[in-house]
Amino acid sequence: MKVGLHISDFTWDGGPDALRVHLGEVAHRAEQAGVDRISVMDHVWQIGHLGPPEHEMLEAYTTLGWLAASTSRVKLLTVVTAVVYRDPGLLAKAVTTLDVLSGGRAMLGIGAAWNEEEARGLGLFFPPLAERFERLEEALRICLQMWSGDDGPFDGKHYHLGATLNSPQSLSRPHPPILIGGAGERKTLRLVARYADACNIFDSPELAHKLDVLREHCANEGRDYAEIEKTAQVRFSLGEHGENVAQTIEHLHELAGLGIQVAHGTLTDVSSPYALDLMAEQIIPALEKF
Repeated sequence: MKVGLHISDFTWDGGPDALRVHLGEVAHRAEQAGVDRISVMDHVWQIGHLGPPEHEMLEAYTTLGWLAASTSRVKLLTVVTAVVYRDPGLLAKAVTTLDVLSGGRAMLGIGAAWNEEEARGLGLFFPPLAERFERLEEALRICLQMWSGDDGPFDGKHYHLGATLNSPQSLSRPHPPILIGGAGERKTLRLVARYADACNIFDSPELAHKLDVLREHCANEGRDYAEIEKTAQVRFSLGEHGENVAQTIEHLHELAGLGIQVAHGTLTDVSSPYALDLMAEQIIPALEKF
């Protein structure tokens, strides 16, 4: 089992003046600890269960560019891009650029979007749910076409591109891996089976059932279930003095037993060197045995 670090809170000591330095240090320490990938949210305001909207939130793809310059090995992605916040042609270009400038380390994390409050607040496009899912599928098709080298037009229900030229092409071949976030059984997991290289499902009592549903969709789509990387969105709360380490390892072993290959999530007190030391010295070595 691999570990992914999800950085979702930027309200750290030192405020905005120190943020770039602290973020670079966290990314460097995470990479040194053996983390496989680092992600950020695609939000423009902080979300409710993490803090009030006015807490610091960085724009996702600018942040990933900074993280690319601050690291050399980890994969980089959003968990996950809100499909309607960027037109798909520009999104494919942004992910391609990240892939080229990071040396082939970009992934496309994408989903149907959910935060209407922030979208309305900043005037971002936010159509009804059914349309967002239609746009999600078209966006996936556009990205795949742009990464295929086919520079022909795309004419969908919602998006119309005169030419899908994408130069330079991504270094990742055949394309940056696509991760679809969410666990909706009728639409999201069907799209995972049809288009994605990875899924991202919340760690919950329903996780085993959701994986069974994905397996059924794969069978219906003629897709090998084993081809899809299974990632679970978790919360690493190791305790102020590491008192939760053993319990965390036990739970991650249970997730591995379900077929989860990447435990991807937030680390409490991520800006503290001690928290990342615990990951490096105890969590990651234990997971390598799963």
